[in-house]
Amino acid sequence: MKVNEDTFPDSVPAQDGVEDRRQRKARQTRNALAAAALDLILERGLADVTVGAVADRADVTRRTFSRHFVGKEDAALDFVRGDGDRINALLRARPADEPPLLAYRRAVADWLADRENPASHIRPRMRALLALVDTEPALFAAYERIRVDAQEESIRIIADRLAVDDVRDLRPAVVVDAAAGVLTAALRAWARGIQADHSDAGPGERRDAHPGDRPEDHHDPDAVDLAALVEQAYDALMGEAALAASHRTTPVSGK
Repeated sequence: MKVNEDTFPDSVPAQDGVEDRRQRKARQTRNALAAAALDLILERGLADVTVGAVADRADVTRRTFSRHFVGKEDAALDFVRGDGDRINALLRARPADEPPLLAYRRAVADWLADRENPASHIRPRMRALLALVDTEPALFAAYERIRVDAQEESIRIIADRLAVDDVRDLRPAVVVDAAAGVLTAALRAWARGIQADHSDAGPGERRDAHPGDRPEDHHDPDAVDLAALVEQAYDALMGEAALAASHRTTPVSGK
């Protein structure tokens, strides 16, 4: 059976913008394996998919599979790693004088708004896979490993922006854990079918993160709603932080 090429298109650029023929072939093979793993897991269920079946679907050997991935879960979730890399690249590009939390939020918004290379999270069938992550322990463990790796890089980026030591100074980790936690919460809610609250929009209107976007601009018809849901989640964080700050008290030291 042909691998669904719409999931991981060859048009996705290399991270450094330049790649030779060997690198391009390796990337195409990796994308084919990732798409095959995703297809098979959604078709048969995680327990009924083997590494051999994934390799066969992608028309490569098991040895080739092992050069790219440690397991079927890692392969199916390769889009998470790719999107994490893209968010971090956008975070590095944010203006230096932008507050770290706002910089992360806007990097995520830019990632979701990219029409030329849509976020892999909003490509066809990814929503179904994200929903499966919550019910399959092995998939959840792989998802968490990939997510933590991306957040560690985000912490280093924020530390560089603040010119601090990311080990001794808590701020980079606090910012990233909060900001990435908001994104994770929004993605999990979206995977469960929860929609953004548009109650403050006018009749027939949607409160979108990027006015002018339309669902047909993206691979998933609910992509715009995901962007709005993410913005709503960040608004919730900022609201709670402001409320907590208004009630802040100075602890009294005991004797």
